[in-house]
Amino acid sequence: MTPIKGLYAVTPDLEDTERLCEIVTEAILGGATLVQYRNKQAGHVLRIAQAQALLAICRQHGVPLIINDHVKLCLALDADGVHIGGTDGDIAATRQRIGNKLLGASCYNRIDLALQAQAAGADYVAFGACFSSQTKPQAPEAALSLFNMNPALTVPKVAIGGITLDNAPQAVAAGADMLAVIGSLWGSSDIRHTAQQFSRLYNGPSSS
Repeated sequence: MTPIKGLYAVTPDLEDTERLCEIVTEAILGGATLVQYRNKQAGHVLRIAQAQALLAICRQHGVPLIINDHVKLCLALDADGVHIGGTDGDIAATRQRIGNKLLGASCYNRIDLALQAQAAGADYVAFGACFSSQTKPQAPEAALSLFNMNPALTVPKVAIGGITLDNAPQAVAAGADMLAVIGSLWGSSDIRHTAQQFSRLYNGPSSS
């Protein structure tokens, strides 16, 4: 199984599939180790088309593609996994449906949800918003202490929400195994370079 560590590129709500493929490719070339297809505004047909296109790119580069929320789509395309939120379904039931595919769970600012998710079969848990988030401005604040609060939580932990190059080192130092980034990655004028900078927080300097 691919190690869950590094930059987790979560896609923006973008209708232009060609552009979406371009920016995701740049993020992967910059070092993203996991990609999540998330488009809350896409209709059924567009969602299938975009997920298919991204899966081809991810396969080409050996990076897993996670589908946000839509278990049926993940299974239909044979994507690499699914990420579910607190209202998106039962984690144990989802684990049964997807077999050995990757399963991630949003746990917001609650260590109890994270422990329950781990017990139910989640491969990783996500805490957030770790910082003020433009993508989800109403998200509850998740203290960085969550990442080391309970030694019984042994699955990889993902930081999400308002992650920037300025505050990312704080999340890494707190114990986040991955940084799930949206705004500060896709809003960059040089996505590949920005992805490299996030990745170096885990991998150290590398040639580019």
